[in-house]
Amino acid sequence: MTTATRGRRAGAAAGLALALIALAGCTGERTASPAATPASTPTAGTPGFVVPDGEPEVVASGFTTPWSVAFVGDTALVSQRDTGEILEIVGDDTRVVGEVPDLAARGEGGLLGLAHDDGFLYAYVTTPDGNRVSRFALEGSAGSFALGAAQTVVDGIPSANTHNGGRLAFGPDGMLYVTAGDAGDPDAAQDPESLGGKILRVTPEGDVPADNPLVGSPVWSMGHRNPQGLGWDAEGTLFSSEFGQNTWDELNVIEPGANYGWPEVEGTGGDDRFVDPVQQWAPVDASPSGLAVVDGSVLIANLRGQRLRVVPAADPTSAREFFVGEFGRLRDAVLAPDGSLWIVTSNTDRGGGGDDAVLRVPLTAG
Repeated sequence: MTTATRGRRAGAAAGLALALIALAGCTGERTASPAATPASTPTAGTPGFVVPDGEPEVVASGFTTPWSVAFVGDTALVSQRDTGEILEIVGDDTRVVGEVPDLAARGEGGLLGLAHDDGFLYAYVTTPDGNRVSRFALEGSAGSFALGAAQTVVDGIPSANTHNGGRLAFGPDGMLYVTAGDAGDPDAAQDPESLGGKILRVTPEGDVPADNPLVGSPVWSMGHRNPQGLGWDAEGTLFSSEFGQNTWDELNVIEPGANYGWPEVEGTGGDDRFVDPVQQWAPVDASPSGLAVVDGSVLIANLRGQRLRVVPAADPTSAREFFVGEFGRLRDAVLAPDGSLWIVTSNTDRGGGGDDAVLRVPLTAG
């Protein structure tokens, strides 16, 4: 975050605390989650609903702990969490574009999300001092891309071996959205002065937009445990997937200034202080990671659940599942420029042997 932004945050701290505490409501005993209602199957003709068409093919393989894909025109760049390398896919092979500085890869931390905008590549990086969003001028052209010097966009995001968040996405408003986990400190999610357990919204340079919920604060929403995927439908609705603890993983519709309840509520709590998820799943069937919103479908990559789950934006209580157990853990789902869906596998991130791949599958009307 820029020096000016940090100054505004410090100056607004007292007012921010009062306002966000009002949004959060008082804290108390954690609310138990009720039993889940099984998701229904979308009916034929659901508006704009798209699904995978056939079996995925391998775009490139040989990756170790791949985490995110960002497209620069037709060229795909892939982050590797534990090595800090950004790889460019060239044909069915890869080349190293560069390595991020100050990497402190540990547990679930390291080089995580990527995003591209206006000649800059943005990266979410775990450093010795916490999680940071940096950007790099992208030099050269397809087949010879290189990174310029690092510029800090946001810092001061808590880090830990787990719950680092890490997804980056530019919204239809041109702002940069950042998912930040609670870094193993659940109380941070309800602390208005912590960036942990939040979704953040900043300008491409890291300043706080004037129309954020609270003056001087990058916080867009709060009460998150470990938010992951981000994506918008054609109406501008923001969807986010989130890792729960032991009971419920979530799909949320994100509203500015809203509180999603963690750690007071996990999953649906029915507490009017908090916003309930539009769908929840047992972690054994989910651990929802990256997502893409395409023509009315929210397509979610799942790690522990080892499946691609497709949720219609028009009826987010329903879902269909694809490729269950076929490719192992799935880390990210990304819309490619040609309209196909790219899927990142994640089977090497917990000491697994072999390597990981980026897959491609066409989409068709559901």
